[in-house]
Amino acid sequence: MDNGQVSSPAAEFEFGTDGPSLILVGVDGSRTSLRAAAYAGGLARRQRCRLLAVYVGRVPGSVGAAPGGAVVMNETFEQIADELKQLMLSRAAETGIAAEFRSVCGDPLAELTRIAEETRADAVVVGASEHVGHRIVGSLASRLVRAGKWPVTVVP
Repeated sequence: MDNGQVSSPAAEFEFGTDGPSLILVGVDGSRTSLRAAAYAGGLARRQRCRLLAVYVGRVPGSVGAAPGGAVVMNETFEQIADELKQLMLSRAAETGIAAEFRSVCGDPLAELTRIAEETRADAVVVGASEHVGHRIVGSLASRLVRAGKWPVTVVP
């Protein structure tokens, strides 16, 4: 029913819905990813939102051809994922953050993008690459920024 009145912006505001509800952070155990996790944890605590830490393990194509290579790579992936999960969830519990941890194998850009879309993440936080070659090819962080789907924070 239109009674000719214009609704004010204050009338449309919903208390408690501003700010992020989920921050996704990519972790791989590197110094910069652990700093990114700490930064994202601080954001989640201050914004009172959930934190999702994601570890994406890469499996090089040539490893599968070596006898037993896939088994060794799978064991290594599981060990790293377990250590990161324990670290992330224990730190989140210490600070009172609602957190979740996921580990997947694949291309980091594709998997972080898929999970961010699937979970409707409001922001993505990653550590800056420490690899020299990424200045030429482009780092994960720069490719996430270029995707332009979420605010991306790159932690040095």
